[in-house]
Amino acid sequence: MVDTNSITAIIDNGDMDGDIREIAQKAYQGIRISDGEALALYERAPLPLLGMLAFGIKNKKTGSKVFYNRNFHIEPTNVCVNNCRFCSYKKPQGDPQAWELSMDEILHKVATYRDSRATEVHIVGGVHPDRDIDYYCNLMREVKRIMPGIVVKAFTAVEIEYMINKAGLSLEEGLKKLKEAGLEAIPGGGAEIFDEELRAEICPEKTKSSVWLDIHRTAHKLGIGTNATMLYGHKETYAQRVDHMSRLRRLQDETHGFSAFIPLKYRNENNQMSALGEVSLTEDLRNYAMARIYLDNFPHVKAYWVMSGLETTKLALQYGADDIDGTVNDSTKIYTMAGVSGKPTMTVEQIREVIESAGLQPVERDTFYNEV
Repeated sequence: MVDTNSITAIIDNGDMDGDIREIAQKAYQGIRISDGEALALYERAPLPLLGMLAFGIKNKKTGSKVFYNRNFHIEPTNVCVNNCRFCSYKKPQGDPQAWELSMDEILHKVATYRDSRATEVHIVGGVHPDRDIDYYCNLMREVKRIMPGIVVKAFTAVEIEYMINKAGLSLEEGLKKLKEAGLEAIPGGGAEIFDEELRAEICPEKTKSSVWLDIHRTAHKLGIGTNATMLYGHKETYAQRVDHMSRLRRLQDETHGFSAFIPLKYRNENNQMSALGEVSLTEDLRNYAMARIYLDNFPHVKAYWVMSGLETTKLALQYGADDIDGTVNDSTKIYTMAGVSGKPTMTVEQIREVIESAGLQPVERDTFYNEV
């Protein structure tokens, strides 16, 4: 465990770059760092410094607590109108690996969790060309009929843009309709990297950065909580990571509607960018730490264990993360199709063991970080 004296000692190390020392002192004192200062930390700060600094900042926010929830995923389809170069999930209609679950099949899956004590269902899939906002509104109503107490966290901004445009509605009209049908929270997917030039290269058909931000801004205005993500470890630079988080930090200043930031590592199997390989564990930890240091107005940083794996997740808890997501129950294929090994499921007991083995306190939460 890292204490205040340890952090102060490493910051005050006389052998450290003076600029880096000053930026670290500023961040630890709770003074917002600039984009340029964040870039300097990314490029030049020693990893032990970033880890101690991020852990100290996390401790000021949530103490020794690390959060988790009881959740499961529903992925209605992996058929998608987009063709993101990094995606291993999307398959064309008729492909042996494609699926298009019927309403009955989806609701049968939901019914199997009726007695599970799950508090959240996470519904995300491909942008199906033939499914509209009314289809998904009906789906949410039926889910709530089966599990009245479940929180529906559903649809990336990419899915939402498509269904709202297809219906000829404004963002506010469409989100109001979804909320009335049962939408209570929106996950952070589809953000990828906001830099327009890089976005045009790796996901040219996808929702524009400005639209992604507008959807989340409008959701916050309507009282729909959301998360935010960043896909890292492919072609992006440190400057592009900082720019991405800068846009999120500015929106959070405006709306205060984000609950958590989730760094998502690019996984390279079975997609058009596979030749790039994957970044190292030390780069993963540097990124978690920088997220916690820079995003001073985000309450939580999540290490999504399904994506990162359990060993990296444990380490991320020492680098600023204070949430590891939930039980999941082998109900998502997004990362297994990209090469992550193992079935994505953990019991509550296993989750608590992971957190306690890192010397921290497991705390069960609901979608909105109320302690259960």
